[in-house]
Amino acid sequence: MTNQQKWKELSRRLDEIEAYARCVGKVGFDMECCAPEEGIEQAGEDMAILGKRLYKLTHAPRYGRLLEELHADGEGLTAVQRKAVEHLYDRYAKVKNIPAKLDYEMDLASNKAYGAWLKAKKANDFSLFRDSLGELIRYQRLAVELRDEKKATVYDSCLDDMEKGGGIEQLDAFFAALRARIVPLLRRIVAEGKPIREDFMSRPVPIPAQEAMSRWLLELEGLRKSALVLMTTEHPFTDHYGPDDVRVTTHYHEDSFISNVFTTLHEGGHALFMQNEPRELYDEHCADNMSNAMHETISRFYENLIGRSEAFIGFVAPKLRELAGGVFDDVSERELYEAVNVARPSLIRTEADELSYCLHILVRYELEKAFVNGEISVDEIPALWNAKYKEYLGVEVPDDARGCLQDVHWSGVYFGYFPSYALGNAYGAQILRTMKRDLDVDAAVRAGELWRVRDWLCEHVFPIASLTTPDEWIRAISGEGLNADYYLDYLEEKFTKLYELK
Repeated sequence: MTNQQKWKELSRRLDEIEAYARCVGKVGFDMECCAPEEGIEQAGEDMAILGKRLYKLTHAPRYGRLLEELHADGEGLTAVQRKAVEHLYDRYAKVKNIPAKLDYEMDLASNKAYGAWLKAKKANDFSLFRDSLGELIRYQRLAVELRDEKKATVYDSCLDDMEKGGGIEQLDAFFAALRARIVPLLRRIVAEGKPIREDFMSRPVPIPAQEAMSRWLLELEGLRKSALVLMTTEHPFTDHYGPDDVRVTTHYHEDSFISNVFTTLHEGGHALFMQNEPRELYDEHCADNMSNAMHETISRFYENLIGRSEAFIGFVAPKLRELAGGVFDDVSERELYEAVNVARPSLIRTEADELSYCLHILVRYELEKAFVNGEISVDEIPALWNAKYKEYLGVEVPDDARGCLQDVHWSGVYFGYFPSYALGNAYGAQILRTMKRDLDVDAAVRAGELWRVRDWLCEHVFPIASLTTPDEWIRAISGEGLNADYYLDYLEEKFTKLYELK
């Protein structure tokens, strides 16, 4: 049997595996976006049952043999097929020793944890989520312990899962560099920065107008409307089931119109990545293998580097005034630009300003590292969260809902995901610096020609993401490895000028 014949057999099996995975994803999307509160638990059980079939398919002896043989000898496969085998084998090696019963229990616990988190957040009571989180941490440790190859710690394994090649040592150095320059700058702004007008930021804008703005922004970013859905959820996210079925969610607040603008830009960035991977990668089961930081690079790029730029605000301000029905008619473009870039210590990560955002991630990184590795108990999380917010951001956390319950991630065993946001910020600044060598980005944005930005990304960024490690990816794009100084220089230049610091 030739390797191409083996690949074709494997590909047929993958067609079925991916179909079941899409079904699980769609039930999950329904659970988070439109299922009634009393139906959430049933949705979680349905996902776990579908997961049983997925387990059988991905643990079938023949499936494992095909992967092992093609991983050991890829002669005759195309470069994309070999890379697909590499990704598939890597995932298989991490889960092949998990018994079926444990896999089902893990799925069920994870799916039910979402409902527990939702109830806890609404009730403002961490104790309602405590047991679910403790169970998820226990299962994560069990799953890692069953692997043939292990990293230095359980959390190192989590980080490597999210960002191949990543680990605690690398991230400790990365966050230390960010903290050393961001914290003093934020303190200078609080102490010396000029006052910025913000009175208009909480003016109520009807939800229909906000939805219209969201749809306009998604089209402006360059997304195909015929392959896109926009819905609402408690904690916005974007998912996809192939390049022709991409689903964006947002959350409208009547008294925070601007919040939705940046949420939509962020989620639209994810959607652009999903819609614009080469078709060959989907056909050969190699798509959607970029790291989480690669994905967050594009979402944070559109949210901040593009969305909060003076050029972008100048272009969208007339549309904002039009849809808001006169609410912002007394606000100049400069005032709007300054207001959306106000930097101050705050409580909520998703509403955080561009400068302080990574400090929110630092809090989560340090807590994850500690509780996943067993250095602290689940019961200690709320108090430690509050203490770190006081230390790093100088704010008092008034309750659990605005504290350790504000994010959905820990209800889905996404331990190790949070650093992806900070890494994405740094990658994005490095990519923007590179993009400006080929393209007058400000001019394109000022003219509303964001398709030029999308096309550059389609040429240089999207096609190689699933074929490279994070380090290979950023080197191929920019010519060097990750360099956080570009991001920190960008922040210092922007906010020193904005606040007229000496």
